[in-house]
Amino acid sequence: MRNKKALYLLLSANAISHFAQGISMLAIPWYFAKYLGEASTFASIYSIATFLTLFWGLYAGTLIDRYKRKNIFLFICAASALVLLSVSSLGFYLGNVPMIGVAFVFCFTVFNYNIHYPTLYAFGQEITEKKYYSRTNSLLEVIGQSTNVLSGAAAIMLIEGIDSSVFGYSIFIEPWSIQKIFMVDGITYVIAAILIKQIKYIPTTTNKISKEPILIRLKEGINYLKKHPLLFVFGNASYTVFIFVLIATHLFWPIYVDDHLHLGGESYAITKVNYAIGAMLAGFFISKLFRSSNRVFSIIFLMIIALIAFGVLALTKNEFILYSLAFALGISNAGIRIQRVTYLFNHIPNNIIGRSNSVFQSINILLRSIFIWIFSYSFFSRDSNIVWALTIGVVAIAISIIPLIIYYKPLRELETNAS
Repeated sequence: MRNKKALYLLLSANAISHFAQGISMLAIPWYFAKYLGEASTFASIYSIATFLTLFWGLYAGTLIDRYKRKNIFLFICAASALVLLSVSSLGFYLGNVPMIGVAFVFCFTVFNYNIHYPTLYAFGQEITEKKYYSRTNSLLEVIGQSTNVLSGAAAIMLIEGIDSSVFGYSIFIEPWSIQKIFMVDGITYVIAAILIKQIKYIPTTTNKISKEPILIRLKEGINYLKKHPLLFVFGNASYTVFIFVLIATHLFWPIYVDDHLHLGGESYAITKVNYAIGAMLAGFFISKLFRSSNRVFSIIFLMIIALIAFGVLALTKNEFILYSLAFALGISNAGIRIQRVTYLFNHIPNNIIGRSNSVFQSINILLRSIFIWIFSYSFFSRDSNIVWALTIGVVAIAISIIPLIIYYKPLRELETNAS
Protein backbone atom coordinates (compact mmCIF):
# COMPACT_ATOMS: atom_id res chain seq x y z
CA MET A 1 0.00 0.00 0.00
CA ARG A 2 1.55 3.27 -1.20
CA ASN A 3 0.20 5.63 1.51
CA LYS A 4 0.27 3.28 4.51
CA LYS A 5 1.72 5.87 6.93
CA ALA A 6 -0.81 8.49 5.83
CA LEU A 7 -3.67 6.04 6.34
CA TYR A 8 -2.46 5.11 9.84
CA LEU A 9 -2.17 8.76 10.83
CA LEU A 10 -5.69 9.37 9.53
CA LEU A 11 -7.02 6.38 11.49
CA SER A 12 -5.19 7.47 14.65
CA ALA A 13 -6.50 11.02 14.48
CA ASN A 14 -10.03 9.79 13.89
CA ALA A 15 -9.80 7.28 16.75
CA ILE A 16 -8.60 9.86 19.30
CA SER A 17 -11.32 12.40 18.53
CA HIS A 18 -13.95 9.68 18.12
CA PHE A 19 -13.24 8.31 21.61
CA ALA A 20 -14.17 11.47 23.50
CA GLN A 21 -16.91 12.31 21.00
CA GLY A 22 -18.44 8.91 21.74
CA ILE A 23 -18.60 9.68 25.46
CA SER A 24 -20.25 13.05 24.77
CA MET A 25 -22.85 11.57 22.44
CA LEU A 26 -23.69 8.89 25.01
CA ALA A 27 -23.84 11.38 27.86
CA ILE A 28 -26.09 13.95 26.17
CA PRO A 29 -29.18 11.75 25.45
CA TRP A 30 -28.91 10.18 28.91
CA TYR A 31 -28.55 13.66 30.47
CA PHE A 32 -31.82 14.75 28.84
CA ALA A 33 -33.71 11.51 29.57
CA LYS A 34 -32.56 10.81 33.13
CA TYR A 35 -31.42 14.05 34.75
CA LEU A 36 -33.63 16.60 32.99
CA GLY A 37 -36.62 14.31 32.35
CA GLU A 38 -36.85 15.82 28.87
CA ALA A 39 -36.64 12.82 26.51
CA SER A 40 -39.40 14.25 24.34
CA THR A 41 -37.65 17.66 24.17
CA PHE A 42 -34.43 15.96 23.18
CA ALA A 43 -36.24 14.05 20.42
CA SER A 44 -37.60 17.35 19.05
CA ILE A 45 -34.12 18.92 19.13
CA TYR A 46 -32.70 15.84 17.40
CA SER A 47 -35.41 16.01 14.73
CA ILE A 48 -34.82 19.71 13.96
CA ALA A 49 -31.02 19.30 13.91
CA THR A 50 -31.27 16.31 11.60
CA PHE A 51 -33.62 18.12 9.22
CA LEU A 52 -31.30 21.15 9.01
CA THR A 53 -28.40 18.87 8.08
CA LEU A 54 -30.34 18.02 4.90
CA PHE A 55 -29.17 21.30 3.37
CA TRP A 56 -25.76 21.21 5.03
CA GLY A 57 -25.17 17.65 3.79
CA LEU A 58 -25.72 18.67 0.18
CA TYR A 59 -23.27 21.57 0.51
CA ALA A 60 -20.75 19.45 2.42
CA GLY A 61 -20.59 16.99 -0.49
CA THR A 62 -19.53 19.77 -2.86
CA LEU A 63 -16.81 20.90 -0.41
CA ILE A 64 -15.40 17.37 -0.19
CA ASP A 65 -14.96 17.25 -3.97
CA ARG A 66 -13.75 20.85 -4.23
CA TYR A 67 -11.04 21.16 -1.54
CA LYS A 68 -8.21 19.02 -0.17
CA ARG A 69 -9.67 16.48 2.23
CA LYS A 70 -6.74 17.01 4.61
CA ASN A 71 -7.55 20.73 4.92
CA ILE A 72 -11.23 19.95 5.52
CA PHE A 73 -10.24 17.65 8.39
CA LEU A 74 -8.04 20.35 9.93
CA PHE A 75 -10.90 22.86 9.78
CA ILE A 76 -13.33 20.33 11.32
CA CYS A 77 -10.95 19.68 14.23
CA ALA A 78 -10.33 23.40 14.85
CA ALA A 79 -14.03 24.28 14.79
CA SER A 80 -14.96 21.33 17.02
CA ALA A 81 -12.28 22.18 19.58
CA LEU A 82 -13.44 25.81 19.66
CA VAL A 83 -17.10 24.92 20.21
CA LEU A 84 -16.56 22.22 22.84
CA LEU A 85 -13.96 24.11 24.85
CA SER A 86 -16.09 27.28 24.77
CA VAL A 87 -19.22 25.49 26.04
CA SER A 88 -17.13 23.65 28.63
CA SER A 89 -15.63 26.93 29.88
CA LEU A 90 -19.12 28.40 30.16
CA GLY A 91 -20.15 25.38 32.23
CA PHE A 92 -17.21 25.75 34.60
CA TYR A 93 -17.94 29.47 34.94
CA LEU A 94 -21.67 29.00 35.69
CA GLY A 95 -21.25 25.77 37.64
CA ASN A 96 -23.25 23.80 35.07
CA VAL A 97 -23.91 23.85 31.33
CA PRO A 98 -27.38 25.26 30.56
CA MET A 99 -29.71 22.94 28.63
CA ILE A 100 -29.38 25.14 25.56
CA GLY A 101 -25.58 24.70 25.71
CA VAL A 102 -25.86 20.91 25.87
CA ALA A 103 -28.35 20.99 22.99
CA PHE A 104 -25.99 23.21 20.98
CA VAL A 105 -23.09 20.76 21.39
CA PHE A 106 -25.33 17.89 20.28
CA CYS A 107 -26.59 19.80 17.22
CA PHE A 108 -23.08 20.86 16.30
CA THR A 109 -21.86 17.26 16.53
CA VAL A 110 -24.74 16.08 14.31
CA PHE A 111 -23.67 18.70 11.75
CA ASN A 112 -20.07 17.57 12.22
CA TYR A 113 -20.99 13.95 11.41
CA ASN A 114 -22.36 15.03 8.04
CA ILE A 115 -19.03 16.30 6.79
CA HIS A 116 -16.63 14.29 8.97
CA TYR A 117 -17.56 10.79 7.85
CA PRO A 118 -18.06 11.50 4.12
CA THR A 119 -14.67 13.25 4.17
CA LEU A 120 -13.11 10.34 6.05
CA TYR A 121 -14.30 7.79 3.49
CA ALA A 122 -13.47 10.00 0.50
CA PHE A 123 -9.98 10.63 1.91
CA GLY A 124 -9.58 6.89 2.54
CA GLN A 125 -10.52 6.17 -1.06
CA GLU A 126 -8.16 8.89 -2.34
CA ILE A 127 -5.08 7.45 -0.60
CA THR A 128 -5.90 3.76 -1.20
CA GLU A 129 -5.39 1.64 -4.29
CA LYS A 130 -8.57 -0.02 -5.59
CA LYS A 131 -7.49 -3.53 -4.59
CA TYR A 132 -7.26 -2.39 -0.95
CA TYR A 133 -10.71 -0.69 -0.74
CA SER A 134 -12.33 -3.50 1.24
CA ARG A 135 -9.37 -3.70 3.65
CA THR A 136 -9.37 0.08 4.18
CA ASN A 137 -13.12 0.20 4.84
CA SER A 138 -12.75 -2.68 7.30
CA LEU A 139 -9.93 -0.85 9.07
CA LEU A 140 -12.02 2.33 9.31
CA GLU A 141 -14.84 0.31 10.85
CA VAL A 142 -12.60 -1.66 13.24
CA ILE A 143 -10.80 1.44 14.53
CA GLY A 144 -14.01 3.43 14.80
CA GLN A 145 -15.85 0.70 16.68
CA SER A 146 -12.87 -0.10 18.91
CA THR A 147 -12.98 3.48 20.15
CA ASN A 148 -16.74 3.09 20.57
CA VAL A 149 -16.10 0.14 22.89
CA LEU A 150 -13.62 2.18 24.93
CA SER A 151 -15.81 5.28 24.97
CA GLY A 152 -18.82 3.21 26.01
CA ALA A 153 -16.84 1.63 28.85
CA ALA A 154 -15.60 5.06 29.91
CA ALA A 155 -19.15 6.41 29.73
CA ILE A 156 -20.28 3.74 32.21
CA MET A 157 -17.81 5.16 34.73
CA LEU A 158 -18.21 8.84 33.92
CA ILE A 159 -21.99 9.16 33.53
CA GLU A 160 -23.03 7.20 36.62
CA GLY A 161 -19.74 6.96 38.55
CA ILE A 162 -18.39 3.86 40.33
CA ASP A 163 -18.62 2.88 43.98
CA SER A 164 -17.69 -0.79 44.38
CA SER A 165 -15.08 -3.24 45.62
CA VAL A 166 -12.89 -5.48 43.44
CA PHE A 167 -10.65 -8.14 45.06
CA GLY A 168 -10.97 -6.31 48.38
CA TYR A 169 -9.96 -2.95 46.90
CA SER A 170 -12.46 -0.11 47.05
CA ILE A 171 -13.02 1.72 43.76
CA PHE A 172 -14.78 5.06 43.78
CA ILE A 173 -15.16 7.38 40.81
CA GLU A 174 -17.47 10.37 41.06
CA PRO A 175 -19.79 11.00 38.09
CA TRP A 176 -18.30 13.57 35.77
CA SER A 177 -20.09 16.82 35.06
CA ILE A 178 -21.13 17.40 31.46
CA GLN A 179 -18.69 20.35 31.20
CA LYS A 180 -15.75 18.13 32.14
CA ILE A 181 -16.73 15.59 29.46
CA PHE A 182 -16.96 18.40 26.88
CA MET A 183 -13.53 19.68 27.93
CA VAL A 184 -11.86 16.30 27.29
CA ASP A 185 -13.70 16.02 23.97
CA GLY A 186 -12.41 19.43 22.88
CA ILE A 187 -8.80 18.61 23.82
CA THR A 188 -8.86 15.42 21.74
CA TYR A 189 -9.76 17.45 18.65
CA VAL A 190 -6.62 19.52 19.19
CA ILE A 191 -4.54 16.31 19.34
CA ALA A 192 -6.29 14.98 16.21
CA ALA A 193 -5.47 18.19 14.32
CA ILE A 194 -1.77 17.82 15.20
CA LEU A 195 -1.76 14.26 13.78
CA ILE A 196 -3.61 15.23 10.60
CA LYS A 197 -1.14 18.05 10.03
CA GLN A 198 1.60 15.38 9.74
CA ILE A 199 -0.15 13.50 6.90
CA LYS A 200 1.76 13.38 3.62
CA TYR A 201 0.44 11.32 0.72
CA ILE A 202 0.40 10.73 -3.02
CA PRO A 203 -3.15 10.49 -4.45
CA THR A 204 -3.82 7.09 -6.05
CA THR A 205 -5.83 8.77 -8.82
CA THR A 206 -5.66 12.17 -10.53
CA ASN A 207 -8.90 13.96 -9.76
CA LYS A 208 -10.40 16.61 -11.97
CA ILE A 209 -11.58 19.23 -9.48
CA SER A 210 -14.83 20.98 -10.37
CA LYS A 211 -14.64 24.75 -9.77
CA GLU A 212 -18.16 25.44 -10.96
CA PRO A 213 -20.72 27.18 -8.72
CA ILE A 214 -22.27 25.04 -5.99
CA LEU A 215 -25.56 24.39 -7.83
CA ILE A 216 -23.67 23.13 -10.89
CA ARG A 217 -21.52 20.87 -8.71
CA LEU A 218 -24.61 19.50 -6.98
CA LYS A 219 -26.20 18.85 -10.35
CA GLU A 220 -23.11 16.89 -11.45
CA GLY A 221 -23.59 14.46 -8.56
CA ILE A 222 -27.31 14.07 -9.25
CA ASN A 223 -26.72 13.59 -12.99
CA TYR A 224 -24.13 10.89 -12.33
CA LEU A 225 -26.68 8.88 -10.35
CA LYS A 226 -29.35 9.53 -12.99
CA LYS A 227 -27.04 7.85 -15.50
CA HIS A 228 -26.53 4.94 -13.08
CA PRO A 229 -30.02 4.26 -11.62
CA LEU A 230 -28.98 0.87 -10.19
CA LEU A 231 -26.44 2.63 -7.98
CA PHE A 232 -29.13 5.07 -6.87
CA VAL A 233 -31.46 2.22 -5.87
CA PHE A 234 -28.67 0.29 -4.16
CA GLY A 235 -27.23 3.30 -2.31
CA ASN A 236 -30.57 4.27 -0.78
CA ALA A 237 -32.07 0.85 -0.06
CA SER A 238 -28.91 -0.34 1.71
CA TYR A 239 -28.91 2.77 3.95
CA THR A 240 -32.08 2.04 5.97
CA VAL A 241 -30.51 -0.03 8.76
CA PHE A 242 -28.09 2.85 9.39
CA ILE A 243 -31.07 5.22 9.82
CA PHE A 244 -32.63 3.17 12.58
CA VAL A 245 -29.41 2.15 14.31
CA LEU A 246 -28.43 5.83 14.54
CA ILE A 247 -31.86 6.77 15.89
CA ALA A 248 -31.65 3.83 18.32
CA THR A 249 -28.27 5.00 19.65
CA HIS A 250 -29.37 8.55 20.37
CA LEU A 251 -33.10 8.12 21.05
CA PHE A 252 -34.42 4.57 21.42
CA TRP A 253 -31.88 3.10 23.85
CA PRO A 254 -32.12 5.80 26.56
CA ILE A 255 -35.93 5.56 26.56
CA TYR A 256 -35.92 1.75 26.21
CA VAL A 257 -33.54 1.37 29.16
CA ASP A 258 -35.17 4.01 31.40
CA ASP A 259 -38.90 3.60 30.68
CA HIS A 260 -39.22 0.05 29.32
CA LEU A 261 -36.61 -1.83 31.38
CA HIS A 262 -36.39 0.65 34.32
CA LEU A 263 -32.60 0.34 34.50
CA GLY A 264 -29.76 2.83 35.04
CA GLY A 265 -27.19 4.58 32.88
CA GLU A 266 -24.74 1.68 33.11
CA SER A 267 -27.23 -0.51 31.15
CA TYR A 268 -27.47 2.15 28.45
CA ALA A 269 -23.68 2.30 28.18
CA ILE A 270 -23.33 -1.52 28.20
CA THR A 271 -25.81 -1.67 25.32
CA LYS A 272 -23.62 0.73 23.35
CA VAL A 273 -20.47 -1.23 24.23
CA ASN A 274 -22.03 -4.51 23.06
CA TYR A 275 -23.12 -2.84 19.84
CA ALA A 276 -19.60 -1.53 19.30
CA ILE A 277 -18.02 -4.95 19.97
CA GLY A 278 -20.31 -6.50 17.36
CA ALA A 279 -19.44 -3.76 14.88
CA MET A 280 -15.73 -4.18 15.59
CA LEU A 281 -15.92 -7.93 14.94
CA ALA A 282 -17.75 -7.22 11.69
CA GLY A 283 -14.80 -5.05 10.65
CA PHE A 284 -12.45 -7.98 11.22
CA PHE A 285 -14.47 -10.80 9.71
CA ILE A 286 -17.30 -9.63 7.45
CA SER A 287 -15.27 -9.57 4.22
CA LYS A 288 -13.86 -13.03 4.97
CA LEU A 289 -17.24 -14.41 6.01
CA PHE A 290 -18.86 -13.41 2.71
CA ARG A 291 -15.79 -13.98 0.55
CA SER A 292 -17.58 -16.58 -1.58
CA SER A 293 -20.75 -14.45 -1.87
CA ASN A 294 -21.42 -11.19 -3.63
CA ARG A 295 -21.84 -7.98 -1.65
CA VAL A 296 -25.51 -7.50 -2.52
CA PHE A 297 -26.39 -10.90 -1.03
CA SER A 298 -24.39 -10.16 2.12
CA ILE A 299 -26.22 -6.83 2.58
CA ILE A 300 -29.66 -8.45 2.22
CA PHE A 301 -28.66 -11.15 4.72
CA LEU A 302 -27.40 -8.59 7.25
CA MET A 303 -30.52 -6.43 6.81
CA ILE A 304 -32.66 -9.45 7.72
CA ILE A 305 -30.60 -9.88 10.91
CA ALA A 306 -31.29 -6.23 11.83
CA LEU A 307 -34.99 -6.65 11.07
CA ILE A 308 -35.20 -9.69 13.38
CA ALA A 309 -33.23 -7.91 16.13
CA PHE A 310 -35.56 -4.88 16.20
CA GLY A 311 -38.58 -7.19 16.08
CA VAL A 312 -37.45 -9.29 19.04
CA LEU A 313 -36.64 -6.16 21.07
CA ALA A 314 -40.18 -4.90 20.45
CA LEU A 315 -41.62 -8.17 21.75
CA THR A 316 -39.44 -8.69 24.83
CA LYS A 317 -38.50 -6.98 28.07
CA ASN A 318 -35.15 -8.33 29.16
CA GLU A 319 -31.83 -6.54 29.59
CA PHE A 320 -29.74 -9.52 28.48
CA ILE A 321 -31.76 -9.83 25.28
CA LEU A 322 -31.09 -6.11 24.73
CA TYR A 323 -27.34 -6.62 25.17
CA SER A 324 -27.30 -9.64 22.84
CA LEU A 325 -29.32 -7.97 20.10
CA ALA A 326 -27.30 -4.76 20.38
CA PHE A 327 -24.30 -6.99 19.57
CA ALA A 328 -26.18 -8.45 16.57
CA LEU A 329 -27.14 -4.96 15.37
CA GLY A 330 -23.49 -3.93 15.60
CA ILE A 331 -22.48 -6.81 13.31
CA SER A 332 -25.35 -6.08 10.95
CA ASN A 333 -24.93 -2.31 10.60
CA ALA A 334 -21.13 -2.31 10.40
CA GLY A 335 -21.14 -5.23 7.97
CA ILE A 336 -23.61 -3.45 5.72
CA ARG A 337 -21.56 -0.25 5.84
CA ILE A 338 -18.34 -2.03 4.86
CA GLN A 339 -19.96 -3.92 1.99
CA ARG A 340 -21.99 -0.91 0.84
CA VAL A 341 -19.13 1.58 0.82
CA THR A 342 -16.80 -0.88 -0.95
CA TYR A 343 -19.47 -1.52 -3.60
CA LEU A 344 -19.90 2.23 -4.19
CA PHE A 345 -16.11 2.84 -4.19
CA ASN A 346 -15.79 0.28 -6.99
CA HIS A 347 -18.36 2.10 -9.14
CA ILE A 348 -18.13 5.84 -8.35
CA PRO A 349 -14.96 7.81 -9.25
CA ASN A 350 -13.19 9.61 -6.39
CA ASN A 351 -13.63 13.05 -7.95
CA ILE A 352 -17.42 12.77 -7.67
CA ILE A 353 -17.79 10.49 -4.63
CA GLY A 354 -18.50 13.40 -2.28
CA ARG A 355 -21.38 14.77 -4.34
CA SER A 356 -22.83 11.33 -5.06
CA ASN A 357 -22.69 10.43 -1.38
CA SER A 358 -24.32 13.75 -0.50
CA VAL A 359 -27.37 12.71 -2.56
CA PHE A 360 -27.67 9.44 -0.61
CA GLN A 361 -26.98 11.26 2.62
CA SER A 362 -29.60 13.95 1.98
CA ILE A 363 -32.29 11.37 1.28
CA ASN A 364 -31.15 9.51 4.40
CA ILE A 365 -31.33 12.71 6.48
CA LEU A 366 -34.80 13.56 5.16
CA LEU A 367 -36.13 10.12 6.10
CA ARG A 368 -34.34 10.22 9.45
CA SER A 369 -35.85 13.66 10.19
CA ILE A 370 -39.34 12.38 9.46
CA PHE A 371 -38.91 9.33 11.68
CA ILE A 372 -37.36 11.32 14.54
CA TRP A 373 -40.14 13.88 14.27
CA ILE A 374 -42.68 11.05 14.61
CA PHE A 375 -40.79 9.56 17.56
CA SER A 376 -40.59 12.96 19.28
CA TYR A 377 -44.23 12.67 20.26
CA SER A 378 -44.52 12.14 24.00
CA PHE A 379 -46.45 8.91 23.32
CA PHE A 380 -43.19 7.09 22.53
CA SER A 381 -41.48 8.19 25.76
CA ARG A 382 -44.30 6.98 28.02
CA ASP A 383 -44.23 3.58 29.71
CA SER A 384 -43.20 0.90 27.18
CA ASN A 385 -44.47 2.64 24.06
CA ILE A 386 -40.97 2.82 22.62
CA VAL A 387 -41.59 -0.73 21.34
CA TRP A 388 -43.90 0.77 18.70
CA ALA A 389 -41.00 2.83 17.37
CA LEU A 390 -38.98 -0.39 17.07
CA THR A 391 -41.89 -1.97 15.18
CA ILE A 392 -41.87 0.90 12.71
CA GLY A 393 -38.17 0.20 12.19
CA VAL A 394 -38.95 -3.44 11.37
CA VAL A 395 -41.48 -2.39 8.71
CA ALA A 396 -39.13 0.20 7.14
CA ILE A 397 -36.23 -2.26 6.87
CA ALA A 398 -38.52 -4.91 5.36
CA ILE A 399 -39.69 -2.43 2.71
CA SER A 400 -36.06 -1.51 1.88
CA ILE A 401 -35.09 -5.13 1.30
CA ILE A 402 -37.68 -5.47 -1.49
CA PRO A 403 -35.88 -3.37 -4.21
CA LEU A 404 -32.58 -5.13 -3.45
CA ILE A 405 -34.29 -8.47 -4.07
CA ILE A 406 -36.05 -7.19 -7.22
CA TYR A 407 -32.80 -5.82 -8.72
CA TYR A 408 -30.59 -8.50 -7.23
CA LYS A 409 -29.48 -10.00 -10.54
CA PRO A 410 -28.46 -6.72 -12.31
CA LEU A 411 -26.75 -5.44 -9.14
CA ARG A 412 -24.79 -8.69 -8.87
CA GLU A 413 -23.81 -8.50 -12.54
CA LEU A 414 -22.70 -4.88 -12.08
CA GLU A 415 -20.45 -5.97 -9.24
CA THR A 416 -19.03 -8.86 -11.27
CA ASN A 417 -18.23 -6.56 -14.22
CA ALA A 418 -16.41 -4.10 -11.91
CA SER A 419 -14.16 -6.81 -10.43
